[in-house]
Amino acid sequence: MNAPDKLPASTEPHVMKTYGRLALALSHGRGCWVWDTEGKKYLDGLGGIAVNTLGHAHPKLVPALQDQIGKLIHSSNYYHVPLQEQLAAKLCELSGLTNVFFCSTGLEANEAALKIARKFGHDKGNTRPEIVVCEKAFHGRSIATLSATGNPKVQAGFGPLVEGFVRVPLNDVAALENVAKTHPNVTAVFMEVIQGEGGINLATIDYLRAARRICDEQGWLLMLDEVQCGMGRTGKWFAHQWAGILPDVMPLAKGLGSGVPIGAVVCGPKAANVFGPGNHGTTFGGNPLAMRAGVETLRIMVEDHVMENAATVGAALKAALIRELAGVKGVVDIRGQGLMLGIELDRNCGELLGRAAEAGLLLSITADRVVRLVPPLILTADEAAQIVAILCPLIKDFLATTPATTSATTAAP
Repeated sequence: MNAPDKLPASTEPHVMKTYGRLALALSHGRGCWVWDTEGKKYLDGLGGIAVNTLGHAHPKLVPALQDQIGKLIHSSNYYHVPLQEQLAAKLCELSGLTNVFFCSTGLEANEAALKIARKFGHDKGNTRPEIVVCEKAFHGRSIATLSATGNPKVQAGFGPLVEGFVRVPLNDVAALENVAKTHPNVTAVFMEVIQGEGGINLATIDYLRAARRICDEQGWLLMLDEVQCGMGRTGKWFAHQWAGILPDVMPLAKGLGSGVPIGAVVCGPKAANVFGPGNHGTTFGGNPLAMRAGVETLRIMVEDHVMENAATVGAALKAALIRELAGVKGVVDIRGQGLMLGIELDRNCGELLGRAAEAGLLLSITADRVVRLVPPLILTADEAAQIVAILCPLIKDFLATTPATTSATTAAP
């Protein structure tokens, strides 16, 4: 089966070539299905990279957004935006935290978290605060979040990077304890609960609890990046809740607005008052349309038991993938939680991106060798079975016909 060719340069002569796009353009969607401009139908196993929580054209979300567009799309943070307080109150209720700063993207949420960590240190007299981050992490592509990211490939060509980061392996408690002994300027630990771009790597419950303990002992902030793994994707509102802990700072984005750009930084008591007027801001963040999208997304998730569906269907999907790929040479691991799953192979598998699209399934490849599935949280059991029916034969054929030393690599957009 031939993969779609790359789009020729002449197709988008005025758009910067920052993405390795496939030769298709999507036209419209319904539920967990999308159609391209040529009329071909695809099962959406990517969800806009964990963004389309409620799928496409949700019958409850669309009229709510239409109503808001007819009232007010954007105002300014010079004025009160009542929907900000409504959404912030709900996020605090769900998280057990204190207050929220709204922005527009996950990168902005992570950038704000880094600023909070630095100011937290300065407020305590630490003029050169450091932040502990993890190997294989991905926090964004701004200079600061890129510096916090643990991927030399995406950092290449953008030095000098921002200083002040101490890097440790994920799930290595001893490494964290050693940092506490050797780095007196540390003010925070910053990590993803599940590394998305890093290859669907899960922080263990024991590690999360140890990180909370060490931060408490040292007076550090525990900052948990839930941009990709939060908002019900793992079967709880936030992935860290499986460990029964509370962070001090929690960046959110992606699924919070079901496709409308929105980011948030949710803070607990230790960090709630670090920012004051003039310390941080945004033009688009917290606008009425984005806030309405967040409010309605949470409302619909509760009404339709979407989070419970993610847990149930996700577990069934993972079990089916394990069953169908058991004993297949070249399959290294199948991991994840809820509807955030990764299939690690023993070779670069970028070309599966195109092969899957040709077969009618949208997905992504992350960390070069991991097939990532982050579909809408409304995915049905039947649709999960269809993902397995399409994907597993593709993986088996790929591994049987593609030598590990010559596999193509396609970076996830």
